[in-house]
Amino acid sequence: MRPTGIHRIHLYDRAVDMRKSFEGLSALIEQAFPGQLLSGSLFLFVNRRRNLLKILYWEGDGFVIWYKRLEQGTFSNCFDGCCELTRQQFLMFLEGVVPKRLNRRFSL
Repeated sequence: MRPTGIHRIHLYDRAVDMRKSFEGLSALIEQAFPGQLLSGSLFLFVNRRRNLLKILYWEGDGFVIWYKRLEQGTFSNCFDGCCELTRQQFLMFLEGVVPKRLNRRFSL
């Protein structure tokens, strides 16, 4: 299943207890991104060791949580400080790619 109509991709900037589920993650979103919970955006949460990732998404009639656990390595911390990721940055984050720079070489 792939989400359609995603408006934004938000990365929560603090470590999150991965025992949190729909209600706990929703409360964190309301504190960090007021009014964005039901906007159709993806919200990414990483644990302190950066080997677990949860993504919360409003699908129109309910919430969906995706959960990824890395067997080796960690999720990149080069996007720390970014509250909003582009689609390319999101895919690099999921795949474990660590970019040397975050700027485009050529502008289109």
